[in-house]
Amino acid sequence: MPHFINDRDQLVPEAIDGLLRSAGGRLARLDGYPHVKVVVRSDWDRSKVALISGGGSGHEPAHAGFVGPGMLTAAVCGEVFASPSAEAVLAGILAVTGDAGCLLIVKNYTGDRLNFGLAAERARALGRRVAMVVVDDDIALPDLAQPRGLAGTLFVHKIAGALAEAGGDLAAVTAAAERVIAGVVSIGMSLDTCTVPGNPKETRIATGRAELGLGIHGEPGVEQVDFDGAHSAMAMVVDKLADRIGSGQHVALVNNLGGAMPLEMSVLTETLCRSRIADRIGWLIGPAPMMTSLDMHGFSVSLLPVAAGETDALQTAVPLAAWPGCFAVATPEVIAMPDGMTATTFVPSANAAAAALITDACKALIAAEADLNALDAKSGDGDTGSTVATAAHAMIGALDRLPQDDTAQLLRAMGEQLSQTMGGSSGVLLAIFFSAAGDAAGGGADLTGALHAGLARISEVGGAGPGDRTLIDALLPALEALPDGLPAAAAAARAGANRTGGITRAGAGRASYVSADSLRGHNDPGAEAVARLYEHLARA
Repeated sequence: MPHFINDRDQLVPEAIDGLLRSAGGRLARLDGYPHVKVVVRSDWDRSKVALISGGGSGHEPAHAGFVGPGMLTAAVCGEVFASPSAEAVLAGILAVTGDAGCLLIVKNYTGDRLNFGLAAERARALGRRVAMVVVDDDIALPDLAQPRGLAGTLFVHKIAGALAEAGGDLAAVTAAAERVIAGVVSIGMSLDTCTVPGNPKETRIATGRAELGLGIHGEPGVEQVDFDGAHSAMAMVVDKLADRIGSGQHVALVNNLGGAMPLEMSVLTETLCRSRIADRIGWLIGPAPMMTSLDMHGFSVSLLPVAAGETDALQTAVPLAAWPGCFAVATPEVIAMPDGMTATTFVPSANAAAAALITDACKALIAAEADLNALDAKSGDGDTGSTVATAAHAMIGALDRLPQDDTAQLLRAMGEQLSQTMGGSSGVLLAIFFSAAGDAAGGGADLTGALHAGLARISEVGGAGPGDRTLIDALLPALEALPDGLPAAAAAARAGANRTGGITRAGAGRASYVSADSLRGHNDPGAEAVARLYEHLARA
């Protein structure tokens, strides 16, 4: 899998320098490249307790992204998923530790423990006051003697960091860190493995499966489970967490492991807040990428029981873009729609033939969802099928509220329904189409004439015409042939849709920004939808 990197051996140093260039002068690095990669605060007051963390790279923004006021003083960075050397850790300790001493915050992996531990011993021999804590928040294997350190490490960074920034002494800062470690629990789930730059991607997770209880270095999870959406995924994670937490209030940290979309993370957060432990979650951190595993398509949840003063420490603002903040869980506020947005009131009426026609047409479009999405992905964003299917489902659901027995009112109601439920430009255009058709029918036009009026209006408003590679290329010939019957209209729509496959320069829509090579040989998805609809109706 290609990546935007230059020399693999210079990946981490170049990434660190990129971070420093965007830090506004608040960060610096020790002059020890390439073997010593230590990011430090450039404004550090050595009279305070220093906090040092780190480990292998690939977990960004951890750890260097959390260097700054109120959190870490320095981050010692190893190569991707590799512990930094004891020499590098010692350099970090000596660079930032004054008389107040320093605290090393280490995740529970053998390499990190050994290298940070050896560096601590060497620093003490040089007269530095050094304490070390080991984070072991992973609960994937309850009986494991050495649980791994996961995203719960961020709780330690923030709470100990706030105390150190306020002037707490080494004993107090260390004790605070140890209290957090004793209480925090974490577990993660992923749909895919991560991709280590320069290495082939491992494909051990089959489609329809997920790994539960995984680490942050690409290692396999404790078990593979069936995947059936966010609800079931979060339920499995919650089941593991629920057995390890008390009945009091907790702070939840919702962590993106690197490859999950923000939309997915928000859905997972909402699902957590509706889960069986929702009443025990009073505050949220995230969702955000904080302790990642390169591009892993997964998430983790960490829970910390609330202790006196800890929520204040977590909510203390820090000038770090990587820290998303800690906020009390809120019930979504709902504000009334503004005046003027009230939908038109239509008087429902029944017409079995009209209802059957609309239902049949909607089902045909729903059935074409996957094919239309795949076609749209050739020239757009791959959502035409989903957009159309969503509107079709909504139309079927609204059918009993529509004036089925009044053609003009029915067309207008369909236009209003589409304006409310169908997104994108296609939703607006079809809403205009049906509304204009309804107005024409109300003025005495027959159905074919009304539909022609609707087509003329969307061409006027949208600026597209025949040959511009839009749904018009199928809809216009279909309407022109409609007086000869549905089979003739279907044949004309199909011919029109197929012609769009040879149009390599779109005159309107998102396809107008796409290269000729991407368009050649692929029908316009809107025109294809029209053709499929007419073909289905003709067969029916």
